[in-house]
Amino acid sequence: MASASAAPQTFDDLMALLHERRPVLTRSQRLLADRVLADPEGVAFMTVSELAAAVGVNEATVVRFATSLGLEGYPGLTRLCRMRLREQAQLLRRFQTLEQLGSDGGDLLERAVALDRANISRTFARIEPALWDPAVRALAEAPRVHVMGLRKCHAPAYLLGYLLEMLREEVATVTAGAGTLTDQLRRVRSGDCFVSLAIHRYSTDTVRAAAWARKRGARCVALTDNPSSPLAASAEHVFYVDASGPSVLRSLTGFTALVQALAGGVAALLGQEVRSSLLREEELLEEFSVYDDPERR
Repeated sequence: MASASAAPQTFDDLMALLHERRPVLTRSQRLLADRVLADPEGVAFMTVSELAAAVGVNEATVVRFATSLGLEGYPGLTRLCRMRLREQAQLLRRFQTLEQLGSDGGDLLERAVALDRANISRTFARIEPALWDPAVRALAEAPRVHVMGLRKCHAPAYLLGYLLEMLREEVATVTAGAGTLTDQLRRVRSGDCFVSLAIHRYSTDTVRAAAWARKRGARCVALTDNPSSPLAASAEHVFYVDASGPSVLRSLTGFTALVQALAGGVAALLGQEVRSSLLREEELLEEFSVYDDPERR
């Protein structure tokens, strides 16, 4: 049983604890954990008997599960779920706040700058050399790197793929476009590096692809938003990125900063190889007149 000092104080704490303990949970406990993580809003107002019936366990198992987490029985569990419900309600309040700002964009701009500074600071404050160095080495030395991020996370995923292609050979950005996801995943080999990016709500294709790549033997790196993310379960190296925004839309600034730092780490590690690659790139750009040159006008 967890000690009182180890008891989760927020729903995010609870998610992290459940993720940490998942390998040692019994089947009944995993069913309860999955229900809590997937539907905290529903669990918030369920009785013990309702949750037990929904999951298919007995009431005593539900109570023991909550107590084992260091909570004050089942009421302690529902309290954290109700906290998450209040957090979700903040999305609506954010949107209402944005509407109230009206044409006065000054406050919004100041909040956006402050939040993005905090996003970057919190994201990088979590990174230890023991996590950073192996991830950068995997990106630099794996036979092939596959980068996947869909929907909102496509932009930072594309940026990472683009930057890595400038620095090394054999980089592919997985797009899952036109039903070609399986065709692209077929190229993943044991020893490759597979990078996945997703924030809540997590793209099903990204989650399944990352899990498949791990089973295939790829070295998996995940950029995601919290320890309960399904990407964390299939990744060897996980980076948690803060994505708070001033409105209903979440910010990708932290992802962009982290992606650029990872590419910079790869460039530093590869050294002279990068210089040669960039020189070849410049020659191609010049030969194909990729960029506007005033002297040619």
